[in-house]
Amino acid sequence: MVSTTLERPDKFRIGRVFNDSFAVISRNIVLCLGLAVLFSGLPTLLYQLWLRQWPIGTETGAPEFSAQRVIVTILVVLASMVLAAILQATLVRAAIEDLNGKRPSMGDSLKMAISLLLPVIGIAVLISLGAGLGFMLLIVPGIILWLRWSVAVPVLVQERRGVFGSMKRSRELTKGSRWALFGFWIILIIAVIVIQLVLSQVVMVFGVTTALILDALVTSVVSVVTSVAPAVSYVELRQVKEGTSVDELAEIFS
Repeated sequence: MVSTTLERPDKFRIGRVFNDSFAVISRNIVLCLGLAVLFSGLPTLLYQLWLRQWPIGTETGAPEFSAQRVIVTILVVLASMVLAAILQATLVRAAIEDLNGKRPSMGDSLKMAISLLLPVIGIAVLISLGAGLGFMLLIVPGIILWLRWSVAVPVLVQERRGVFGSMKRSRELTKGSRWALFGFWIILIIAVIVIQLVLSQVVMVFGVTTALILDALVTSVVSVVTSVAPAVSYVELRQVKEGTSVDELAEIFS
């Protein structure tokens, strides 16, 4: 059980967020990886295997184009969005419950995630559009907007402020800590790139099918980290800016 008597941190610490994130994952490894494989890794693997069965054009060497393939791809994208939203909200809830010293319940976390499915998707779409437009313009505005809204989903899960209220609250919480958040996510991205480079070597050694399975596992692990880390960052930011203990965070669930 995690102690909930915490002193107010002086500022957002990258190392502390890393340690807490991986501590949460290690304490709930079966729940985290089980959900990630179910909602992220397995769908990715099935889609990749389906693509491999598609006829290849004799001249271009690329899969043949057809209306059926376009429709299936669109359905897969929509399904992936729904599954990703459920997974993120579930792991955010589980992470905060763990930091409160409780053992997260898969059923309870999934039930909460499904009840917030539409708002979570709404936040994801708005962040993608806003940050995407910023990247298209000058790149830097896109990074700033993404960092500004990086804890919007944990705010939604914990404080139930709705789509726009959660994004506004995220902007307030991240103010003054965005450089630290930027550094944190850069390190995570580098780690993911290293994993992908290692995977590319596995492709040459073990073959495509094994690589697809490993890719699905890597996707699952990445999904876990990128879902738990914002939740831990949210708790850290509230402690830094407001001195809010984990016990106080849990009062909303009581």
